[in-house]
Amino acid sequence: MFSQKEAENLAIDFLSNDWEIPQTEKDCFTIRYTIQESSWYIVEVGIEGYPDYWILQVYDTGECDPCYTFVSPLSGSKDTDDLQELPESIANMIGFERSSQEMASPAKV
Repeated sequence: MFSQKEAENLAIDFLSNDWEIPQTEKDCFTIRYTIQESSWYIVEVGIEGYPDYWILQVYDTGECDPCYTFVSPLSGSKDTDDLQELPESIANMIGFERSSQEMASPAKV
């Protein structure tokens, strides 16, 4: 098994490659949380100052599970005004992820 730092770097590389984020913009990504399991790491990757993040599994083989999860309190939102200060590629990435997620329906009591 490799180190936690290596798992975090693999997660950021995988996510930025999947979304074709330029190398110069990868420093926008931050690690929110990492936990080691028996044969993989769970890594939460976010953007500093934003509530959105991705959860990725990095296996002990160095591969990332392509079925990662996007989490945002703004899911279902088409409003991207808060993303104007980000590089365009990352703003587009978050905007797409937010708008492609359905907001959870309120529980019926």
